[in-house]
Amino acid sequence: MIHFLAKLFIKDPDNTKDPGVRQKYGVLSGAVGIFLNLCLFAGKLIAGILSGAISITADAFNNLSDAGSSIITLTGFRLAGAKPDPEHPFGHGRIEYLAGLIVSMLVILMGFELMRTSFGKILHPSQTTFSLTVVVILAVSILVKIYMYAYNSSLSRRLDSVAMKSTAADSLSDTVATSAVLASTVFTKCTGITIDGWVGLAVSLFIIYSGFTAAADTVSPLLGQAPSPEFIAEVKKVVMSYSGILGVHDLVVHDYGPGRRMMSLHAEVPANEDILKAHDTIDNIEMRLSREYGIETVIHMDPISVDDPETTELRRKVGALVEQLGKGYSFHDFRIVKGDSHTNVLFDVVMPYDAKLSADEVIEELREKVRGIDVHYRCIINIDRDYVR
Repeated sequence: MIHFLAKLFIKDPDNTKDPGVRQKYGVLSGAVGIFLNLCLFAGKLIAGILSGAISITADAFNNLSDAGSSIITLTGFRLAGAKPDPEHPFGHGRIEYLAGLIVSMLVILMGFELMRTSFGKILHPSQTTFSLTVVVILAVSILVKIYMYAYNSSLSRRLDSVAMKSTAADSLSDTVATSAVLASTVFTKCTGITIDGWVGLAVSLFIIYSGFTAAADTVSPLLGQAPSPEFIAEVKKVVMSYSGILGVHDLVVHDYGPGRRMMSLHAEVPANEDILKAHDTIDNIEMRLSREYGIETVIHMDPISVDDPETTELRRKVGALVEQLGKGYSFHDFRIVKGDSHTNVLFDVVMPYDAKLSADEVIEELREKVRGIDVHYRCIINIDRDYVR
């Protein structure tokens, strides 16, 4: 149904990189979520009153909170789609992450509230009433929540949306919760043993776990997580496919919300190549990355000497020395500057975050080893960090 509605109300629904299209998907999903959750709340509240089961009543109010979560998701997408302004030149896309975080917090809060209620039911158990009407309402609720989980999961993958992912996780937790409530209702009818409170406690723990998991997924991009290795591999493949590009390094991606990413990188080019030709190549790469990935890119050209035998041979030897430091080390921006009494050897070393050596130890070790190649070599080393996985 959600995809049918998307075709009716969203122009160019396949262009999910467009912030405007993302906004409309979020509003549509939120509106459908509000309607379905209010229907589920009304049905379960009736079932809870008829049966006297605290777990069913608690599950009903859980759906009411889900309706509130859908309102937050809808509002978040609308605000995230606002155009950039002087105070926020990169747009408002991160509001989508904040909306997902708020939804996660509501899920956790509801889990703790259900836990509190369940403890009271364990300490003071009461008989529940079984009826076919209650069973039918709960069964229909499970099917509706499975559907909501399916379409929210589908949209989260299609839009690469952490807010949608949080909503999908919430729907999944509701499916498990209602299934457990239904199972306990049938179990009590068949055995006469009341497990309402214990089932409510188990459901509350699952809901709390789901909430914390969803919160972690939304906090990570807010803190500045590294882009996926697959994306980095694709970008490097595109850049290296152009003639005259010798290497790529210092790649940094800034995420200002879905569809609002910026990237910078250094591309190594032959030092003896015509600068206008190299600049034209760089311009073409920037435009292609913007067109294909929807990411604004700035590329810095690093000239690399390719026709000096001494530089080429020394670069090879230094590369071998860097490899000996261990896995995750690399180097770039290699060049030499000859003087009357000595030759400066300049390069950057990228250290892994789990390096056992300190930056000073790495610099000193490489200086000694390069000096061992020729006493006239003096290293000027800059320690760098990798901003991608």
